[in-house]
Amino acid sequence: MNGRILIIEDDVSFGTMLHKWFERNEFSVHLSSSMSAAQQYIVSDKIDIILSDLRLPDGDGILLLEWLKQQALDIPVIIMTGYGEVQTAVAAIKLGASDFLEKPVNPTVLKQKIESAFASSSSSQKKAPKQAKKLLKPSRATVRGKSPSLEQMYSHIDLVAPTQMAVMITGESGTGKEHVARLIHEKSARADGPFIAVDCGALSMELAPSELFGHKKGSFTSAIEDKTGFFWEANGGTLFLDEVGNLPYGVQMQLLRALQEKKIRPVGTANDLEVDVRILTATNE
Repeated sequence: MNGRILIIEDDVSFGTMLHKWFERNEFSVHLSSSMSAAQQYIVSDKIDIILSDLRLPDGDGILLLEWLKQQALDIPVIIMTGYGEVQTAVAAIKLGASDFLEKPVNPTVLKQKIESAFASSSSSQKKAPKQAKKLLKPSRATVRGKSPSLEQMYSHIDLVAPTQMAVMITGESGTGKEHVARLIHEKSARADGPFIAVDCGALSMELAPSELFGHKKGSFTSAIEDKTGFFWEANGGTLFLDEVGNLPYGVQMQLLRALQEKKIRPVGTANDLEVDVRILTATNE
């Protein structure tokens, strides 16, 4: 991996652990324990991605993002915290953070987010003219309300759409949750990829794993041919799971694995398939 990563973490043991982990995975990495030390390093060396703790002894991740903006430095930043504050995550993304990561950090998820940040950074540089044109393309969802609550909702859509975050949309039946999911997809870097909407309430308990993850011919009585499944159909795009709470517990655990590891295992096989899918879910509960 040619990219250079800057870790900003005041917890020395945790920062050192991250540093060693990145080195083992062939990343070029530097560790700073304060915002001031990080700033000095940033202005003196080339950095491709910053992984910063939210709470620092001489500032925080929000101040770092503001400083980068003032310096006109376009460096992807992933904010990590153990506090799990949604408001802080929204503020960080609004200021330009690429993503948000909660502690304790899952190494697989961390690596995926870092690689995604590298890919997005490279893609945005190579496809800037095309992206600028895409922003002018009208959305298929053209109706917008003007109430304060709706304006706040659309503001949140604008904030989360450019990220790779999984998003849960809540609301009563008939309030347009799929409309919101489609808007998030259309405003994301995945807009040219597939958008697959699934009504989980319509999936039978027995066939839900097959419908979502696919199956191999002969894996059960009615499996007369191979099936790809919704996850594979959404590869490179967005999978919207409506009423996800209706899925059996076992299937929900498989969804969690797919979300964390970006891998699925079709029914009747022993091999995992890697998938690049952003998951949006909805519930009326």
